[in-house]
Amino acid sequence: MAKAKTAFVCTECGAEYSKWQGQCSNCREWNTLTELRIAPARSTGGSSASRQGYAGSSSQVTDLSVVDLTEVPRFSSTFGEFDRVLGGGLVPGSAVLLGGNPGAGKSTLLLQTACKLAQQRKVLYVTGEESLSQVAMRAHRLQLPTQGLKMLAETSVETILATAERERPDILIIDSIQTMHLEDLSSAPGGVAQVRESAAVLTRFAKQTNTVLLLVGHVTKDGTLAGPKVLEHMIDASLLLEGGADSRFRTLRGQKNRFGAVNELGVFAMLEHGLKEVKNPSAIFLSRSEELASGSLVMVVWEGTRPILVEVQALLDETQLGNPRRVAVGLDGQRLAMLLAVLHKHGGLFTGDQDVFLNVVGGVKVLETSADLAVLLAVVSSLQNRALPRELVVFGEVGLSGEIRPVPSGQERIVEAAKHGFTRAIVPRANAPKKAPPGMDVIAVDKLSEALEAL
Repeated sequence: MAKAKTAFVCTECGAEYSKWQGQCSNCREWNTLTELRIAPARSTGGSSASRQGYAGSSSQVTDLSVVDLTEVPRFSSTFGEFDRVLGGGLVPGSAVLLGGNPGAGKSTLLLQTACKLAQQRKVLYVTGEESLSQVAMRAHRLQLPTQGLKMLAETSVETILATAERERPDILIIDSIQTMHLEDLSSAPGGVAQVRESAAVLTRFAKQTNTVLLLVGHVTKDGTLAGPKVLEHMIDASLLLEGGADSRFRTLRGQKNRFGAVNELGVFAMLEHGLKEVKNPSAIFLSRSEELASGSLVMVVWEGTRPILVEVQALLDETQLGNPRRVAVGLDGQRLAMLLAVLHKHGGLFTGDQDVFLNVVGGVKVLETSADLAVLLAVVSSLQNRALPRELVVFGEVGLSGEIRPVPSGQERIVEAAKHGFTRAIVPRANAPKKAPPGMDVIAVDKLSEALEAL
């Protein structure tokens, strides 16, 4: 018999090596190589002829100009925010991975989706972490319709595929991929080999049968998806459900999507009867106190296809340490240090003797640079202990030379702010509209010094 070969796979980037080494040469991470047993290849007889027959018997070269451009059919997941992040809905034959911290609501979201979809489509929900009675009790507690939903408590991929072949569901839900295992592999469930091979087999089944595959994935302590990085390359969409146990709001963000944009954001509220979508996120992120306070300012960020108004808070305090602290929650800490240097150089305000704390209200993570100007003005407000007007909204990117750069979709941001009752806006000059919305006073600036004077 042919001897089984052994390879070593990096759990961070998926690179393979013939022998173990302390550091991955590809991603430069330490102690990430895990042993993987490779099954011996079967003899096919006449390697050259078989390869030619395999590659040329059914494959045909097609000119790109004649490829059918028919739009991919979609159907709704019954959640508008879920559909938004997916790019418009679920696509038959697609594989979607939903990750998140324990308690974020992954199983709750998929159970609500499954129960509602089961009223009009065939859904098979496979649970490998809970018993059927536990899932039934959760569905009863959430007051969900349970008629028509097919359940299976199983961790063997072979048994799941046999059941799916018999049931022929439209949607197959696996909760979770870390508990699945293949009989041919000797490694334990949750290992590199089991997670990668199980996902590959399930994805191949979804493609061949035009089934929507929804996988639940665990995350590590630093917030990344557990298991091999190559898992993200097999699937069509990777979504991350974020939200701490101390907050009732959850954000669903796309990290990869072959059928839509990856910068969409869906917002949910965790209530007594499960997750409820928030159709107007700006309303919940703008629940400000009645009393004016220094260091508080509203900015307009762009998430996917819509603007969202969020509040940024800054607190400056005289440092008691040799090196002042720079703490940013919801923003890039390195960019905060850079903006403070710009404020000193081009704004004439020194913060080297101050601890700077920055927070984006509501747990939102701001990834774009349009928050630069709002961050600096909030810092100035806290430094001088002077509250900013409640009706003021700000956005704009700040360059290293102190210039205020334009940001995409400036007109839509101003209109969204006007809808929520804001009457004054400080924006980059290139984003200033020719005609401002009724009741909105738009102040266009080119330099950081002009923005400071406008306050």
